[in-house]
Amino acid sequence: MLRLASLTSSNSDILAALGAAGWVVAADSHSDAPGLEGARRVGPDLNIDVAAVAEARPDLVLASLSVPGMERVVQALGEAGLPTLVLDPVSVAETLADMRTIARAIGLPEQGEALVSDFQNELAALRGSYPRPPRVLVEWWPRPIIAATRDSWVTELLSALGAENALGEQPGRSRPLTLDEVRAARPDLIVCSWCGARKLRPEVIEARGLGVPVSAIHESGLGRPGPRLLEGARALRQALDALRLP
Repeated sequence: MLRLASLTSSNSDILAALGAAGWVVAADSHSDAPGLEGARRVGPDLNIDVAAVAEARPDLVLASLSVPGMERVVQALGEAGLPTLVLDPVSVAETLADMRTIARAIGLPEQGEALVSDFQNELAALRGSYPRPPRVLVEWWPRPIIAATRDSWVTELLSALGAENALGEQPGRSRPLTLDEVRAARPDLIVCSWCGARKLRPEVIEARGLGVPVSAIHESGLGRPGPRLLEGARALRQALDALRLP
């Protein structure tokens, strides 16, 4: 059994779904996947105690550049001579590929294929039928307003559900927006999925006066490129079905 270190929630979720959470000897403080009770906590993802990771003697460290700013941590892991697998998905397809990559790296390729297959089947079953693709804006942060743009797994996830990213034509993974730019995006639905927030407050978005329905979905369902994107997809499907499209 390998000794693993997981430094981002998305990779911890993948390991748990593969049945390998018990192999994790070190984890970041944000990871909340079941089965990590025996892991040493080594700090938040952007402030990892690399020395503590090394003390846990992992055979493999899993990191991810999907968390902005993790480049410094990855560099420090390399300088410490720790064997590291770095993931950086920007789409659902790349997220599924990473599930396979992690599964192969830890010697569980069959479990990886099963995980990917189950994900694809459920996502396909969640596709809705609408008069036109609902335009959805997924907000990562409220002040300044930061939302997912074209190069985000959110775009592909919404497309699979029969909807579209209201910012899908804007390059990048995310970007700050003015209120006028939010209005110009003509969203039919705004999703409050603030990353790192202790409490989601959709009423803050509603108070902007845009007259657009707001749905709250925890970042674990939309902000982590891993198997829990299905949680976000289920919640999105429910919110989309409740819309009254003009």
